[in-house]
Amino acid sequence: MMNTERDWVGSRQMLRQLRDVMAGGGSPAERLDRITRLIAEGMIAEVCSLYVLRGAGPLILYGTEGLRKDAIFRTRLAVGEGLIGTIAERARALALADAQNHPKFAFRPETGEEIFQSLLGVPVLRNGRVQGVLAIQTQLARDFTEEEVETLETVAMVLAEMIAASDLPEPAATDDGEEITAVFENRPEILSGSRLNDGIAAGHAVLHGRGAAINQTVAEDIALEEDRLTEAVAAMQSSLDTMLEDTRRRFGTGEHLEVLDAYRMFADDRGWLRRIREAVQSGLTAEAAVAKVQNDSRTRLVSAANPYLRERLMDLDDLAYRLLQHLAGENGRGTRNIPEDAILVARSIGPAELLDYDQARLRGLIVDEGSATSHAAIVAKALEIPMIGNVQGAIGKIESNDRLLLDGDRGQVHVQPGEEVWNSFTEAVDSRAQRRAEFVASRDLEAITKDGVEIELHINVGLPMELRSLDEAGADGVGLCRTEIPFMVSPTFPRMDAQTRMYREYFDAAGGKPVVFRTLDIGGDKLLPYFRPSEDDNPAMGWRALRIALDRPALLRLQIRALIRAAAGRELRIMFPMVSEVSELDRARALLDQEIDRAESNGETLPESTKVGCMLEIPALAFQLPQLLSKIDFLSVGSNDLAQFLFASDRNNPRVADRYDVLSPAMLQFLHSVRESANTAKVSVSLCGEMAGTPVEAMALIALGYRSLSMPPGSIGAARVMLRALDQGALEKQLVPMLASSEHSLREHLEEFAKKHQIPI
Repeated sequence: MMNTERDWVGSRQMLRQLRDVMAGGGSPAERLDRITRLIAEGMIAEVCSLYVLRGAGPLILYGTEGLRKDAIFRTRLAVGEGLIGTIAERARALALADAQNHPKFAFRPETGEEIFQSLLGVPVLRNGRVQGVLAIQTQLARDFTEEEVETLETVAMVLAEMIAASDLPEPAATDDGEEITAVFENRPEILSGSRLNDGIAAGHAVLHGRGAAINQTVAEDIALEEDRLTEAVAAMQSSLDTMLEDTRRRFGTGEHLEVLDAYRMFADDRGWLRRIREAVQSGLTAEAAVAKVQNDSRTRLVSAANPYLRERLMDLDDLAYRLLQHLAGENGRGTRNIPEDAILVARSIGPAELLDYDQARLRGLIVDEGSATSHAAIVAKALEIPMIGNVQGAIGKIESNDRLLLDGDRGQVHVQPGEEVWNSFTEAVDSRAQRRAEFVASRDLEAITKDGVEIELHINVGLPMELRSLDEAGADGVGLCRTEIPFMVSPTFPRMDAQTRMYREYFDAAGGKPVVFRTLDIGGDKLLPYFRPSEDDNPAMGWRALRIALDRPALLRLQIRALIRAAAGRELRIMFPMVSEVSELDRARALLDQEIDRAESNGETLPESTKVGCMLEIPALAFQLPQLLSKIDFLSVGSNDLAQFLFASDRNNPRVADRYDVLSPAMLQFLHSVRESANTAKVSVSLCGEMAGTPVEAMALIALGYRSLSMPPGSIGAARVMLRALDQGALEKQLVPMLASSEHSLREHLEEFAKKHQIPI
């Protein structure tokens, strides 16, 4: 066996030589030729080859020392093919003393590699994304050491920056006449995910994340880089200590503090810090060392099934970004500069982080982990930003400044589309913008059907700034005020005075129009940063909304007290969510009555009147409608959760989210029976949710007898234009008999009716 013990001095020397070659003269092909020769000599190997990944594939031999030169650009391997393809697929190093007898070995005769026995290959990684493979080969069998693997990985990181900068030789035509396009140009690709907010957008990718750009990878002065790293680590740890102490002083102990304590411990992780220091000692700058260790951690943990390990990866990722910020001399996130047509791409994002971006420039949002960020989807809807979730691997497949087409209606993202697709899509974006302008122009028209049926159109809001849409859309009021949204974007629990001011702001902005306040609907996928509910296996059906409020009555009483004070002489409409049975409503209403009695005994100004309602989201409640309707002033059907529970279909699961249609006979029959019961009891009933905001679905609701719809502000115009062209009576006669149908959906019938009667949907 060949013994090639090396130390970090050799690695430093190689990096310095690489830096000189990359900064030197000559063509890109000549520089790459010198680089592969330098690596082969430095690693005491006969062969060094660089394969570059072209878009989604294949891997192309771009440079080599030791293999036949005429194989350059001709030798190609698919990801997963051969040993080189396996390294790219797994994003892990592979060291083999007898490579040719490995079951994955794929012989390429044009390379002349049959005389080489051992192989060491490492992925070329940048931002966790495989850019290619760097490999060395030797004629004699050789057991590569861990230190040699580490050395080649460090060198590969330098080459990753070279690839990213497009500092590569121009590809020549292959023997079959095919011209190889530049490696840095991604070919068009379509990614699929879950629709979280409708709409379409065209723009350029902005990758969400913290940290600083790495402008230099090879260190000029190792000692200086070590000092910079030490200072940055100390500054980061000090800032985390300050954050912890401030949290402890303001909120005391609890689960939130335990989470922060655990996070702070990661910043002291000796193994993590040791690996960064070793990377600096190998010859990298402090920034490049942090990025290298970050890549290594992702490679090891990204496929881990253990939730704890995956959470640890996210913690280490966040710490790496923080450390990079401190290395750049930044203590905070700073101003986010984004292009005029930004489409944000993120693994996950919180609502407060989303609000950090310039809303006027933000065109769309794509997230890797949609089910973990549904609360951000609500903010995106409030801002009327198209959003797609569960786009697995979006961060790895989309580069900064890539051209993107986001189709929120279909849950698709077009990455680097061709000119024809781009032009067609941007025309659709312009056309939709023109229609929106027409809808805005219709805001002063009456919301009345062709046969004289008046319909109330309300908006759903979550943030005070959305109240401006009341007048802009010409809405009749606020049918759903999601009071939990301000709680979600606040770093601390809003106290009594803060809540009172906030609710008063809603009242004032509404200008006398009715506002329905839904009490806190937290839990499930809507988490507060300072309140950690139980970890349910099925969060949507777990400890959330009114269930939390009844178990923590102080939370609900505080909110009711603030609402009563904010109303002060005005009508208060309060609605309880996630009611499963009438007894829960009784308990919630008892708390409301206690707070009204308390305010009266204290001499406070009471609301002019108080109307109580509840949301019908859980099918079980429908079987107690007579008892329920005798105790409330209004009923609101929440179509989103209702459909989820009625079909036992998780709306955050892309495999089943669109499997069932809200225009199915079962769903429509359920809604029809609820409306009839409410009419019999003379209780007003409305529907809020995605159904109300989609013209064809709103058309069905009106035909079923619903006279009040609440929807996102941006949907009001389309609904008004649709209903003014609708003969409600004619559609009712056609639709109601079809509710007994066994069809999967009645959508096509409704669309045919709209087309026949020229109803814009």
